[in-house]
Amino acid sequence: MRSDLEAVRARGLRIKQPSGEFVLQDVQAEDAPERIGPCDLVIVALKTTANGRLKELIEPLLHERTAILTLQNGLGSDEELARLFGAERVMGGLCFICVNRTAPGEILCIEPGSVSLGEFGRPVSARLKEVAGMFVRAGVQCHTGDNLAALRWRKLVWNVPFNGLSIAAGGVTTDQILAEPALEGEVRALMREVIEAARLFGHEFPLSLIDQQIEHTRPMGPYKPSSLIDFLAGRAVEVESIWGEPLRRALAAGAAVPKLALLYALLVRLTQH
Repeated sequence: MRSDLEAVRARGLRIKQPSGEFVLQDVQAEDAPERIGPCDLVIVALKTTANGRLKELIEPLLHERTAILTLQNGLGSDEELARLFGAERVMGGLCFICVNRTAPGEILCIEPGSVSLGEFGRPVSARLKEVAGMFVRAGVQCHTGDNLAALRWRKLVWNVPFNGLSIAAGGVTTDQILAEPALEGEVRALMREVIEAARLFGHEFPLSLIDQQIEHTRPMGPYKPSSLIDFLAGRAVEVESIWGEPLRRALAAGAAVPKLALLYALLVRLTQH
């Protein structure tokens, strides 16, 4: 842990949900990987803006058979970890949840949702099923899939419009986006572009996914996507992994993605410090 370390050591980790709250006491948290040492499983939960530190943070945690599971957003982290540590170690996960860190050691979980896991470039394996079982035993809904790349593109169908427009439209929550017909129209157009780009890579999603994603978002209320929270706090935003890399791959495959190109250009400009 970084900034929350002392708070969590003193008070534990508090999780607030609509159904109530609970506290994880005696969290085994450290401020440096060297204090932890080699592990069987490393879960990468950093924002992709910190990926320049992956080597120094992960290397002390590895032994010969250590598996690495990245829960990072967007595209590119699987390939980066494979380049640094070997593709055979890498698994990826998508967190379809509605959660924000609201204070040191405090997490607000509006919608527990689920986690989907896949091997990097390989079908579901025995070790992936074992990791999924750990999540399930901890009370987390968890699914596995044979195509990690398809899972990543599917999550971009939501992340690209809602994370991006929340910033580009002036710091607005998801309910405000859907309350404006013009902004909802942009959401739908961006979702369609992502779906059509994914199809060029062999990932087939029905256009009905657009209505499904929007109707799932309405009950979230005034939800601030994680990119908006980072932007408002003056922190780096995951512009390259969520918008830049998908745009570059889409263009290279011959996709027509003018809405995504414009949104990326606006976000690059708005997040420059």
